[in-house]
Amino acid sequence: QVQFVESGGGLVQPGGSLSVSCVASGLTFSVSTMGWFRQAPGKEREFVAGISSGGATIKYSDSVRGRFTISRDNAKNTAYLQMSSLKPDDTGVYFCNVPDRTGGRHPWGQGTQVTVSS
Repeated sequence: QVQFVESGGGLVQPGGSLSVSCVASGLTFSVSTMGWFRQAPGKEREFVAGISSGGATIKYSDSVRGRFTISRDNAKNTAYLQMSSLKPDDTGVYFCNVPDRTGGRHPWGQGTQVTVSS
C-alpha cells in the first residue's frame, strides 16, 4: 500500500526557516506528481505546492509563493519543502500526497507539525 512519512517539522520564530521531508513508498515515485498540503487548527487541509514527476513543472499557492520551495529526489523517493520567511499563519500539520481533484489520491500520513511562534 502507498505510505507517506513526513518529518522535519518543529517550532520556529516568525521570519525563520525550516525544511520538511516526505518519504514515499508503495508507488512509482519517479512518475508521480507530488504535492505538499497543510492543515491549520480548525481549518480544512489546503494545497501548498506541487511538483511534476521530473521537476519541470512547479506550482505554489498564492500564500506561499516566493517563500517556499518544493523539490524532489527521485532516487530517494523523497519530496522536500523548504520554507523561509515563515509567518504565524504558516502554522499547521504538513502532509505530502499525490494531488488530485479531491485533494490527495492516497491515504494520508501522520504529517509533521510546523509551529511559527515567538
